[in-house]
Amino acid sequence: MAKRPGVIVVGGGLAGLACATALLEARVDAHVLEAGDAPGGRVRTDSHEGFLLDRGFQVYLTAYPEGRRVLDLKALSLQRFIPGAKVWRGGRLHTLADPLRHPVAAVSHLFDAPGGLSDKLRVLELRQHATSGELGDLWQRPQQESRRFLLDLGFSEEMLEAFFTPFLGGIFLERGLTTSSRMLEFVFRMFATGHAAVPAQGMGAIPEQLAAKLPSGALRMRVQVEEVWGHRVRLPGEEMMHADAVVVATDPGSAASLLVGMPAPRMNRVTCLYFSAPEPPVEGPWLVLDGEGRGPVNNVAVMSEVSTAYAPKGQALVSVSVVDDAGGADSLEARVRAQLTEWFGAAVSAWRHLRTYVIPDALPAQPPSSLVEPHRPVRLAAGLYVCGDHRENASIDGAFASGRRAAEAVLQDLGR
Repeated sequence: MAKRPGVIVVGGGLAGLACATALLEARVDAHVLEAGDAPGGRVRTDSHEGFLLDRGFQVYLTAYPEGRRVLDLKALSLQRFIPGAKVWRGGRLHTLADPLRHPVAAVSHLFDAPGGLSDKLRVLELRQHATSGELGDLWQRPQQESRRFLLDLGFSEEMLEAFFTPFLGGIFLERGLTTSSRMLEFVFRMFATGHAAVPAQGMGAIPEQLAAKLPSGALRMRVQVEEVWGHRVRLPGEEMMHADAVVVATDPGSAASLLVGMPAPRMNRVTCLYFSAPEPPVEGPWLVLDGEGRGPVNNVAVMSEVSTAYAPKGQALVSVSVVDDAGGADSLEARVRAQLTEWFGAAVSAWRHLRTYVIPDALPAQPPSSLVEPHRPVRLAAGLYVCGDHRENASIDGAFASGRRAAEAVLQDLGR
């Protein structure tokens, strides 16, 4: 690092990596300083006893436009979930299938799944509405809280309780459905025009692919930036680094501490528990939802049914997500086991707990007020910029988009 970089990017999450790669493609020297021991920020995968454990249940939506721009999707070997879900309600699992992609399954479960026939027809109406027009126009539509939006569309309370609350709750990490309807329509559009998937080797393969594009020495790990002053950053031990521009691409809380006047958004939390099971409790790459809301579990996925690389041969990896849980952390595993025993029977007693991830700052909250300005400024002053999903929409695509916008602002100011 003896050579003065053109741009310092503080933070090696998805936004920072997207920003740095865009700058390097424009032949601007960029260096990324990451406080952690690996790139990715909130998108990381740990290897544990032969299992791949994503730090919180996450999926990649193949329709993300920014992802198509910056990622080699073929190299990620994306493994898809089945479009639809299985919903626990009334003492058994019901199947909700995408009527346009799996019409036979959808028709066969038409009167079995939660919600009436009118709810199924309104799903098609919601799909049509979300996919109409240009994607950019979606962010300018009138907005309200998602719950009110769905009720105004005519969905029943049963459909909200059994499907939308756990499904969207697992995406937005809040079960009150207070997230902006603009975000709901964006997510629904992405599901309708693509697939939910994970890289074969875990979600951490996404930042690893981006980091591999950087030249040797451009990414420094375990570097904690303590202060940002215009074109300078201060590291531990009073070390100062200077550049033509600085981009703060940290998590929202760290960005607020580094940048004077930068508000810290409210963050939604999630807890993810992983279990090893002798047999998969559900066969196939299904998302399983709690349609009753009587326990801590929001959603379950058998990750080894999505990608066999997630678990050693002969074992199944079960991911359990808990959202908005008010119970004691010490009793969470026991309460999760009790709820899933009701779903899957006594076999749950043989499951081995692998690890629990408690993630208090998992995702920026996105009430309508946060998306009044859907594309928040990335240029703070001449030579000082910020990016992250808190500057766009809280998604992988939003992180990529904000990183690109920050790079474009830097290039414009540098006359490139």
